[in-house]
Amino acid sequence: MSRMPVFVFKCALLCTLMGGTVGACMLKNHTLWIERQDCAQCVAVNTTICSGYCYTQDTNLSGRFGRTFLIQRSCVPLSLVYRAACVPGCPQDVNPQLYYPVARRCSCRRCDTRTHHCVRASHFSYDRCSMTHAV
Repeated sequence: MSRMPVFVFKCALLCTLMGGTVGACMLKNHTLWIERQDCAQCVAVNTTICSGYCYTQDTNLSGRFGRTFLIQRSCVPLSLVYRAACVPGCPQDVNPQLYYPVARRCSCRRCDTRTHHCVRASHFSYDRCSMTHAV
């Protein structure tokens, strides 16, 4: 009978540990479409982005006291590199090389508006080509 409480404790501990990983901030594979205005084609490149949920807490208190209880974090890259891709169908005088971001590590951090788009949605969609070309 004494083994039952230990078993229940181990199961509860395992569920707690695994519960934190569901939707946690982590690397995710993503297909990004890149194009250059003067080139005839666009290219799909596989990259990694940071995706997932971070602990956020809002308060209904106002003023300086309320800000101490306000926690707003975003899933942002800790390490980011840029890789090159060549866009086919470019004229001779146009550089076909474009650079795209690749996240290497992610973390839940306060979003720095100087380096990231924290709230405002982008005007561009990178999940498809914006230009249509006649074949």
